Amino acid sequence: MNVVILAAGMGKRMQSALPKVLHPLAGKPLLQHVIDTARRLSPSKLCVIYGHGGAAVPEMVGKLALDGGAAIDTALQQPQLGTGHAVMQAVPQLIEDAPTLVLYGDVPLTTEASLRSLVEAAGNDKLGILTVEQANPFGLGRIVRENDRIVRIVEEKDASDTERAIREINSGIMCIPTRHLKRWLAALSNNNAQGEYYLTDIVAQAVNDGVEVVSASPSAEWEVAGVNSKVQLAELERRHQLNIATALLEKGVTLMDPARIDVRGELICGRDVVIDVGCVFEGRVELADGVTVGPHCVLVNTKVEAGANIKPFCHIEDAVVGPKSQIGPYARLRPGTELGED
Repeated sequence: MNVVILAAGMGKRMQSALPKVLHPLAGKPLLQHVIDTARRLSPSKLCVIYGHGGAAVPEMVGKLALDGGAAIDTALQQPQLGTGHAVMQAVPQLIEDAPTLVLYGDVPLTTEASLRSLVEAAGNDKLGILTVEQANPFGLGRIVRENDRIVRIVEEKDASDTERAIREINSGIMCIPTRHLKRWLAALSNNNAQGEYYLTDIVAQAVNDGVEVVSASPSAEWEVAGVNSKVQLAELERRHQLNIATALLEKGVTLMDPARIDVRGELICGRDVVIDVGCVFEGRVELADGVTVGPHCVLVNTKVEAGANIKPFCHIEDAVVGPKSQIGPYARLRPGTELGED
């Protein structure tokens, strides 16, 4: 399978000099979330399309490529003339006899399970689209069906009043037979309200060519939510943190308030761990059986052994806290600290 990640947008509404896809969610760039998920699909080819932000995006991608995962290629889209034009930049790198999955660098929370469902639905010869029903689909491309079969996607600015009433929307995520994709991209036109080459226009071409268009749906709307502003970024941050909190609760961790925890990395908890409000965990943090963390603590790349009690307002970084230790309140453990059993 080929994976193409579109990450060339400017992100004007972010009001920032930092490229939109490099803004952090739970401590790592939006784009890295997408790349990490894509890599779990074991693609033969993985290509990131970049544009705005100069060398910042390929530099970040280059660092990820050094960690031993699937190789990552990049391609420059300049100027930015739409999603179809963006995918065109990846064409020379695509393997023709494998399907191409198109993802977006500003849509960070799509799960591996949803993508696998889409890829399975599309197989090697169908065009698959990840779609979702939304109560307020304003501004999004609508899925137009006839006799329950997808026949085209219409963008908000080009839609009729009847089409705007449709609630099933295109997430933008597609799985496409590559041998058809190359021909369909070459036939795209920019004769539309935006003057852009829409990737979504390949749907009508697929129908005309007799290629079946199928759909799959994610488990929740937030899986296909994109980031175009700091407001949306903050909303997705809380959604993601709530997902993490729910997973911890299901594993038996006690959270005094699931809405007031921030995990910006990996948090590994044993049995009967209790975490009070306002705590931040960065990097890899391990809390062994019976550990209690009081309110408003910050733990960074730290291992806390069984029965330890971290009292309120402690900052612990790159440290090891021994069994049954009593830390704080208001303690600072600096990098390299190792405390034995209390």
